[in-house]
Amino acid sequence: MLTYIAHWLEKRYDLTPDRTAIQLKDRTKITFRQLRKDSIEMAERLKGIGISSYDHVALLSKNSYEMVTIIHALTYLQATVVLLNTRLTSKELLFQYENSESCFLIFQDDLKGKGEEIEKQHADEMFCFSTVNQQEQVSFSIPAEIALDDTFTIIYTSGTTGFPKGVQLTYGNHYWSASSSALNLGLYENDRWLAMVPLFHVSGLSILVRSLLYGMPVHLHESFHVEDAQREIMEEGVTIVSVVSVMLEQLMADLHEKSYPETLRCMLLGGGPAPKPLLESCKEKNIPVFQSYGMTETSSQIITLSSQDALKKLGSAGKPLFPAQLRIEQENGINQPYEVGEILVKGPMVTKGYFKREDANEKSFDQDWLKTGDLGYLDEEGYLYVVDRRKDLIISGGENVYPAEIESVLKEIEGVQDAGVVGIEDDKWGQVPVAFVVRRENQSVTSGRILEHIQTQLASYKMPKRIYFVKSLPRNASKKLLRTTLLEWTKGIHNYDED
Repeated sequence: MLTYIAHWLEKRYDLTPDRTAIQLKDRTKITFRQLRKDSIEMAERLKGIGISSYDHVALLSKNSYEMVTIIHALTYLQATVVLLNTRLTSKELLFQYENSESCFLIFQDDLKGKGEEIEKQHADEMFCFSTVNQQEQVSFSIPAEIALDDTFTIIYTSGTTGFPKGVQLTYGNHYWSASSSALNLGLYENDRWLAMVPLFHVSGLSILVRSLLYGMPVHLHESFHVEDAQREIMEEGVTIVSVVSVMLEQLMADLHEKSYPETLRCMLLGGGPAPKPLLESCKEKNIPVFQSYGMTETSSQIITLSSQDALKKLGSAGKPLFPAQLRIEQENGINQPYEVGEILVKGPMVTKGYFKREDANEKSFDQDWLKTGDLGYLDEEGYLYVVDRRKDLIISGGENVYPAEIESVLKEIEGVQDAGVVGIEDDKWGQVPVAFVVRRENQSVTSGRILEHIQTQLASYKMPKRIYFVKSLPRNASKKLLRTTLLEWTKGIHNYDED
């Protein structure tokens, strides 16, 4: 039996039409009344180009107000939004467009070149924003309800191993994710959420859904810039900021001796294990960092460290949000406290499966439990500590080596700005770790200094066998480290200095 709720933008308009929905970088404020009007008009234009219910519509855009209205417009037309990553190549985009069975591509004007391969085979299905805005409006019946089981979005995984998979997320997945977050973080009248992460990623998109459910303003920026983020926190009353480690590191470096106002109540940190030195530095400055764990398949965070535990459980991702479940598992059964195994999660925010990938669904699900592919452990109180990705695990001489642990130690060193670790084949040990290091500006840290520090912190088998100095590390749009690219660099595809 299907479950329905009121169409969420219609409901929010009915409840708080004149409350701010979106605040742009230039401080322009857009109310829910205006957002509804613009979204319905956009839906009428999209209807005019032929979009119908249950169509899959690919959207290629950087963060913008137009992107927001298109996403909402497609909910009015009851179509599925296929969110495309703007950093992908034209061939990668073609694969996702065809694999998702999309029948239209709506793209930001200055991203036309990205659709070159799609245009060769689907030219009549491509529409840039300016063309859509000139389209004749065609009226339609505004839906009063949303079916929670209907697919709202398809978002592709990063594809670090094999072809990327289209994660189907229903309205119900997104609804439960937003509701669970509010039950954990609380909800206050003055809440304002800063969105500098991409809306084409689930971390950014989830902020838009929370805006509707909470009646909360979103401060929307095209991308992350330290100066803009600091201004929003210091001057514009932002209370919650979604960040990954590299963003938080830049904010901390820029903050110097200043402190944040009491209005900032949450730095929601995701994107993988955070370096312990960074967390300790935030603790010293009383910055409210809430570590979280989640992925596209879980509609954003599914495990988050609550406010009362943020300091006493430093380094933990927390406990499952209400009503999610968590377990740690190895081949020989369920683990005991502090034993590392694969993280499995379950709950109404977890995807119903990958689009037309039964092979992947069979491999990734065990009776509704999602096998995340991540490694972690629980302490005696049931708090999760994420260790690393299973695919990134280095097995050296029979010992498990976790790249994130080495990276955390590397980042403790004065003069080291960033670090990435991967395992390479070794005749004697099977695999050994190697490190890529970015020096801080005007710093001359050497490999000898680095190894001297590491040997006091880590076992000998965890010592990087080589240190490569590079200008920057490869990261995707959500700032996650691309270890596959680092592996390519070890094969001589990149120019770096070995010291």
